[in-house]
Amino acid sequence: MICGVDEAGKGSVLGPMVVAAVGCREAGDLAPLPIRDSKALRPKQREAIYEILLRDFAISIVTIDAAGIDEARSRMSMNECVAELHAEALMGLQPESAYVDACDVNAERYGRTVADYLDFPCDIISEHRADARYKIVGAASVVAKVTRDRAIRDLDEQYGNVGSGYPSDPVTIEFLRGYVRDYGNPPPCARRSWKTVTNLCQTTIADFL
Repeated sequence: MICGVDEAGKGSVLGPMVVAAVGCREAGDLAPLPIRDSKALRPKQREAIYEILLRDFAISIVTIDAAGIDEARSRMSMNECVAELHAEALMGLQPESAYVDACDVNAERYGRTVADYLDFPCDIISEHRADARYKIVGAASVVAKVTRDRAIRDLDEQYGNVGSGYPSDPVTIEFLRGYVRDYGNPPPCARRSWKTVTNLCQTTIADFL
């Protein structure tokens, strides 16, 4: 089996990060599907491809919530955290080889880090922009993105519109600011180890002093 691995939500300040691994016997098995980097697909396209992948291919999904990310960052870098989760997703499928979308500026080093976390032999091919270069990684990108989008919709139902969860999204920042203003602390779905969250808490609370 060969696998592709990718994640969604690494840089978000709200909600989980999702890592997905998709496996197939041969790369050509994915040829009929219009797969590319999930960010280049419309939501309905991603959902349709996701359902096909879920039905016809081996899939392993690992989700870590905001509190889990904060705990991990207390003992390792974010890149190491992602590498550990990439390895965890791969361990669910046990492929002979895997293509991973490198999170480190040094792609080769990132591949070695992922391999070090594995408890089985696997040839790791680590490259930047692997989701755009290899359909198998693009497939993993779709699964991770759809899974995370559904988690964000769950947050919308709980809190109202939280936006995309990313610090560049004004809706997300306004949601965080309003929550801190009303409750004095960030919501449980926020990553408290992110500077965006700590800075926002300080400035919002200072406005009332």
